[in-house]
Amino acid sequence: MTALQGITVLDLTRVLSGPYCTMMLADMGARVIKVEQPRKGDDTRGWGPPFINGESSYFLSINRNKESVTLDFKDADGRALLEQLLAKADVVVENFRPGTLDKLGLDYASIAERYPRLIYCSISGFGHTGPRRKEAGYDAVMQAEGGLMSITGSADGPPYRLGVAIADIVSGMFAAQGVTASLFVRERTGRGQQVDIAMLDSVVALLSYQAGIYFANNAAPERLGNRHPTIVPYETFRASDGDFVIAVGNDDQWVRFCGVTAFAAEERFATNRQRVTNYNDLKPALDARLCTQSREHWIGALKAAGVPCGSVRDLHEVFTDPQTLSREMLVELEHATVGMLKMTGTPVKFSDTPGSVRTPPPLLGEHTNAVLGNDLGLDAAQIDDLRARGVI
Repeated sequence: MTALQGITVLDLTRVLSGPYCTMMLADMGARVIKVEQPRKGDDTRGWGPPFINGESSYFLSINRNKESVTLDFKDADGRALLEQLLAKADVVVENFRPGTLDKLGLDYASIAERYPRLIYCSISGFGHTGPRRKEAGYDAVMQAEGGLMSITGSADGPPYRLGVAIADIVSGMFAAQGVTASLFVRERTGRGQQVDIAMLDSVVALLSYQAGIYFANNAAPERLGNRHPTIVPYETFRASDGDFVIAVGNDDQWVRFCGVTAFAAEERFATNRQRVTNYNDLKPALDARLCTQSREHWIGALKAAGVPCGSVRDLHEVFTDPQTLSREMLVELEHATVGMLKMTGTPVKFSDTPGSVRTPPPLLGEHTNAVLGNDLGLDAAQIDDLRARGVI
């Protein structure tokens, strides 16, 4: 048994935010039917390089555990098939620009009248309300306009976006949370509802304590590089052979840190408040001390003393780490064209209803015949006719 066993998700999404949401739902056991444009498919099928035997590594990373059906639902016959799929689904997820689906009668208000139990999840740049609701949403724009870039980067350098599309990914995570909560509500009310996720909202929600600093001071936080704004020392340092992170979270850990490093425990650095206030004096002294030994030396000694720390690792180091492997965060399975495919595992661990990576990302339209035949009852001649006319 899995957490979402028996739940069917109709996935009308593409690119990243929506597919990340539906991948999370699929990992937890939902059946996800991904509806793609005939002959083209999800935009990310063409994103690269790198490609692996013609398959985009980008697409492969976020579309496991799904079935692919090609269907042009702007065509009358395709729309009729989509209606049949909607009637059988528990959840539909879409990430079109607000208003795009209205003219097709596939907006939430129209869908809710026909299928009141259906949970309708929408992901967009600015949400379905507000003056900017019809603007398109792109990750880099959201990181910029949501304030995230203003606090990312070195103090004397330009703002940076994160190394992953965090606005897309966190929107997908919040969407999956909204869907699962709505399924719980439906058990009590018998009705579905709309889950409206804006990428801008999602980035703003990530600001957390940085927003708290702004609210307290009425001044925008500055970029601090890898430094923490309210905890010291809590950042990257250079050892003799590379970078590592020290995260001294309280004064007891500071005392232990000083003992390990033989750093003079001066009164002006005794409390975290003092260390933050006197940061400009403390940081150069720490740099001078920590660069004298290797990362392995410092990390071994600090961990033994219970001081949080770790190496700045590349992805090879991450995916060969025994801890990563023991948690099944690297999985492998056979793909029809790629061969043995590696991908990240599912991070949500259940004791009784575990999620899993069961099937590889689908080929374009791989499941069209099966879904139309087994789920909707079409015969081979009908399917062939639809394919010849470009509907599927």
